[in-house]
Amino acid sequence: MDIESTKKTRTESDLLGSKEVPEEALYGVQTMRGIENFVISKFHLNEYPLFIKGMAITKAGAAIANHELGLLSDEMTEAILKACNEIIEGQHHEQFPVDMIQGGAGTTVNMNANEVIANRALELMGHKRGEYQYCSPNDHVNCAQSTNDAYPTGIHIGMYYTHLKLKKHYEELIDSFQKKAKEFEHIIKMGRTQLEDAVPMTLGQTFNGFASILRDEIRNLDFAAEDFLTVNMGATAIGTGITAQPGYAEKCVAALCKITGLKIKLSEDLVGATSDTSSMVGYSSAMRRIATKMNKICNDLRLLASGPRCGLGEINLPAMQPGSSIMPGKVNPVIPEVMSQVAYKVIGNDLCVTMCNEAAQMELNAMEPVMAQCCFESAELLMNGFDTLRTRCVDGIIANEERCRRYVHDSIGVVTALNPIIGYKNSTKIAKEALETGRGVYELVLEHEILSKEDLDTILKPENMIKPVKLNIKPKK
Repeated sequence: MDIESTKKTRTESDLLGSKEVPEEALYGVQTMRGIENFVISKFHLNEYPLFIKGMAITKAGAAIANHELGLLSDEMTEAILKACNEIIEGQHHEQFPVDMIQGGAGTTVNMNANEVIANRALELMGHKRGEYQYCSPNDHVNCAQSTNDAYPTGIHIGMYYTHLKLKKHYEELIDSFQKKAKEFEHIIKMGRTQLEDAVPMTLGQTFNGFASILRDEIRNLDFAAEDFLTVNMGATAIGTGITAQPGYAEKCVAALCKITGLKIKLSEDLVGATSDTSSMVGYSSAMRRIATKMNKICNDLRLLASGPRCGLGEINLPAMQPGSSIMPGKVNPVIPEVMSQVAYKVIGNDLCVTMCNEAAQMELNAMEPVMAQCCFESAELLMNGFDTLRTRCVDGIIANEERCRRYVHDSIGVVTALNPIIGYKNSTKIAKEALETGRGVYELVLEHEILSKEDLDTILKPENMIKPVKLNIKPKK
C-alpha cells in the first residue's frame, strides 16, 4: 500500500476549487497551492525565523487594531493573538514550508501566515482545523489587510530584527581586529602601495586600519535599517486603504510599536510606499559596502601570510586543514577564502535586489519575494562569515616579528624617512645606488657621510617613522 495514501487529510476550498490538505497541517489550501506551484529553490520560509516572526507581529498588530474597531470578537482576538505569540516565540515554524521565491508578490507567504494563525486559533477556541466559519484566514486574520501591506511590513520588521542580530556579530569581529591591533602595536613592518615597498608602519596600524574601516560602516548600516521602521500597514491593495476602516492604519502601527518596542511609523504616502521597495535596496547596499571591505581585508590577510618561505610571511594564520591532496605540507588560507566568497555572494545578491527594485510596475513591485530572500540570505551569510573569520582566523593570528623587522631593514623605502632631512636629491642618489648594488640604505648614508650614525639612528627609530615628527637634524653635506 502507498504510504502517502494512508495519510489523513481534510478538504479545503478556495477560488479554484477543493484540495486535500494534510490533517496535521496548520496551513491550508492556499499554502498547498503555493507548495505545488513554486518548486523553485532550496530557500523555504521555515528557514527564516525572523521573517516568520515579522509576519506574526504584523498579524498581531492588525488583530489588535481590528478588535479596537469592533471587527473582531474578544474570544477570536485573544485566540489570534495567542497563536501569533506562539509563532513569535518560535513555535510552529515547520508549518511555513513555502518557497521564498514565488509569484504573486508574496501572496503565498501572507496566506501561509493567515492559515497557520487561523487554524491554531481555531484549536485554541476548541474547534477543528479548517472550520473557518469560526475563524477565517481571510475574513478575520487578514481583516483590513492585503498581501501588499502585510507582506512588506513583515519583511520590514523581520529585517530590522535581522539587522540588530547582524550588527552584534559584526561588532564582535571588529573588536577582534582591534585586539590584534593592540597586540601588534610594537611590531615595525613595511607598508606597501601597489604591492611595492612604501614606508614603514606597525603591524598594529595595519590591524587598526582593518577595524576602523569596518567600524565606519556601522553608521551606514544603522541608517539603512531605519527605513525598515517605516511601514505601509493600512495601505491594503494599492495604498488607498480600501476595505479598512478610518483610523485602522494608525491603530495598527500603534499596536506594532507596543508589541515590538520599536519606533515604527506609518508612511506619509501609502500609495507611493506600496510600490516602493527601496528600503531593501538601501540595506542590501549597506551590506554590499561591508562585503567589499571584508574582501579587501581577506585579500590582505592572505598576502601578509603568504609563503611560508617564499611569500611575505609577516603573519601566520591558524592552520585549519591540509591544503592539498598532492602537495605534502601545504596549508591554505581557507578561512579568508571562504569569507571572500561570502562577500562575492552578497555583492551578487545586491545586484539582484537592485534590478528587482527597478522592475516595479504601477502600484506594486511583484519582485519583492526574491528581494526579501536575498536580503535575509546576505545577512545570514555575513553573520556566519563574521563568526568564522573571527574564531577560526583573526583571534589566532600570530606575528612574525623578526621577519617584519628584517623587511624594514632591507627595504629601500626607508629612504623616504630621510628625505625631509637630506633632501630629495641625496635620497634619490642613495635609493638608486641601493637598487643597483643590493646594499642597504643605512650603510650607504654612512659611507657617503651624509649623516652621523647618531642622527641616522634617531631618524630611523620605529617611533619616528610611523607618525608625523619634527626632528632638529641637519645633513652633514
